Parts: sequence; structure tokens; C-alpha cells
Amino acid sequence: MRISLVQADLAWGDPAANRGHFDGQLAPLAGATDLVVLPETFTTGFDMAGGAGAEAMDGATTRWIAAAARRLDAAVTGSVFIRDAAGVHNRALWATPDGRIVHYDKRHLFRMAGEHERFAAGTAPLLVEWRGARICPLVCYDLRFPVWSRRRTALDYDILLYVANWPAPRHDAWRQLLRARAIENQACVVGVNRTGADGNGIAYDGGSAVIDPLGRPVLELGSRPATVTVSVDLDALRRFRERFPAALDADRFELAPD
Repeated sequence: MRISLVQADLAWGDPAANRGHFDGQLAPLAGATDLVVLPETFTTGFDMAGGAGAEAMDGATTRWIAAAARRLDAAVTGSVFIRDAAGVHNRALWATPDGRIVHYDKRHLFRMAGEHERFAAGTAPLLVEWRGARICPLVCYDLRFPVWSRRRTALDYDILLYVANWPAPRHDAWRQLLRARAIENQACVVGVNRTGADGNGIAYDGGSAVIDPLGRPVLELGSRPATVTVSVDLDALRRFRERFPAALDADRFELAPD
């Protein structure tokens, strides 16, 4: 599977400017990738006041991501502030060329920025099947919570995917946690982070990466904006699981409702 990581500096609170920027970044990928991954809150940055301008599910960004998937003949994903009857969500959209859009709402809301006071938490993970891969998309702070992302019978994925606005002061944690999630789940882990500084002066060091199931980087970007495509060998992943079936000895558990 060909996966394109789009690591970008985001225009603070300006969805139209960000969509326009990504149009340019994505155009060369048409027909040359299977999956395009954008950062968390890719239209606004991690602006906790962004809830006031949150879009409806049929809003401009949902239409944009659907059109991008059609043009590229690829799945496109990234998170956006979306408002519905239940409140405002940090919602990862997943669009495919046939016009289908599904979503995952961020489960773990970043209380240190007050996200838990302004947004509604998700209640269920999402598993999508795309071009021979089973993929679980999650969002940023979810990375710190291994139980939620644990590969299990009800969530048996090949690729675990995190979109993020992960700040520079905790960059080492980002790098180590991506590796940990790959090793413990015997999965390919994809993490896409932003770069630059946001409207609150918080800096981001990028470090978007693809990690193999042994915890080794297939690709690791630096701190500058970049769009890079890498191929993930799903057959090799499955052969590794067959040779080293550690999942058979995993602890069985169920997630209790809140």
C-alpha cells in the first residue's frame, strides 16, 4: 500500500487558506498513492476557540475532502472540528473515491488545553478496509492510551494511524510512543504531525513517521513541511505475525462504557 504523509505548517483559524494550500500539495499525488494522511485539525490548527466556527458534517471541508479523494483516486484522512447534535467533535474524516465518508471522533480529549471542556468525546473506534488493508484511524492524544488502541478481535487492524498536533516540548514522547504502539500491536503505525508554530505560539517539530511492527522507522521526517509517499508491505507484515504470533498470548479484555 502506498501511503502519503502530508506534514504541513497550518494557517491559524483559516480553513479556506489551508484547503487551498493542501490542494497544491495533493495535486501531484493523483494516481500515485492509495492513502493521503493530513494532520489533526488540518483546516484550523489546534485552536480551542475553533469550536465556535466548527463546520457541519455537510460543510465545506467535508465536500473538499470528498472531492480530493475522487481526484486522487485515493483515500484521504485528517481531523476537523465538526458540530452535530451531540456537540463539537475533533473528528477524523475518512473519504474514499466513491464518495463514501466515515468518521472517528477523538476519544481522549487533551485536558491540558481545555479540549475536554469544549468538545464531545468519541465513544467507539473505527476500523476501515481499504485496498487490502485494515486501518484504524485515531487522533493525537489517543496515542498515550494503549488500551484504547490495542489490536484485538473486535479491532483487528494492519495499520494504526495517528493524525496529530503534537508540540515540540513533548517530541521525544511522540517518537517513542509511535514505536511502542507498533511493537505491542505487531502493526504498522503511521503518525502525521504538523510543523511551525500555532496562533498561541506553540511550536511543532513534525517528525511524521511510518514505523514497522518491530518498531523500526520505515520513514521519519524532520521538522520542515514535506509530502512523502512510502510503500508498506502488508504481506510482510502478515508473514511476521504468522512467524511470531504474540497476539495469541495477549490478555483478553473488554472496554467498559463510561
